[in-house]
Amino acid sequence: MITQNTMDNQTIEIRKQLKKKLDPMRFEHTLGVTYTCQALAMRYGYDLKKAELAGLLHDCAKHFDDDTMLLKCLKRRIPVTEGEEREPSLLHAKLGAWYAREKYGVEDEEILNAIECHTTGKPNMTLLDKILYVADYIEPGRYKAERLYEMRKLSFIDLDLACFSIMESILNYLESTNCVIDPTTREACEDMRRVVEEKKVQPFPPSENVTKQQETPTTIKKEEPLVKSVKRNGKTRRRSSGREKRRRY
Repeated sequence: MITQNTMDNQTIEIRKQLKKKLDPMRFEHTLGVTYTCQALAMRYGYDLKKAELAGLLHDCAKHFDDDTMLLKCLKRRIPVTEGEEREPSLLHAKLGAWYAREKYGVEDEEILNAIECHTTGKPNMTLLDKILYVADYIEPGRYKAERLYEMRKLSFIDLDLACFSIMESILNYLESTNCVIDPTTREACEDMRRVVEEKKVQPFPPSENVTKQQETPTTIKKEEPLVKSVKRNGKTRRRSSGREKRRRY
């Protein structure tokens, strides 16, 4: 059984190794993504340590150049698509997942899958997949990405909508610059579009309190009589409640 202390020691050791491997800017980006993953995990009720590991290792293979990444993937029989062969920089996600398992000892499939799809996304993304994908875009060190302020705010309101908006923004940018677009990116964007649209049409469940109020008949409070009977000197007299109040005060 993996204890909290074991995971903490593993995280500290991985951080030390990455600091040596990655250039300073890449390492700072990695820390930014890690912290953002944990913040989103707190917001959406996800495991903080798993989110931290995913963020920490998402770019662990980024220090290789494109040709080296392609050769390493082919040598390790990691599947390479036509789009990835034309744009090998995309392979850092798949190669990173391999290194996370084989070099850094991560066995959790959910973490490995999130690392593998953090660049292109994929259909049917898990909560951790979305957290890492979004965190990579909005982390504090970013400043050039489009609509950053809006995306950062949206990410803590509706993660699905933020994920879809980021995918759509990236696709628009890639198309406008005639860059290679991996088919998985389009598939992921369309799947997130479906998720967002389905959420829009689902009715909100009735509030429990409102339901109870609707089912319980209104109780009418019996009003106090406007006049009171007062017995004085053996005779019953009637006095208004207003006069009685003035007498008390």
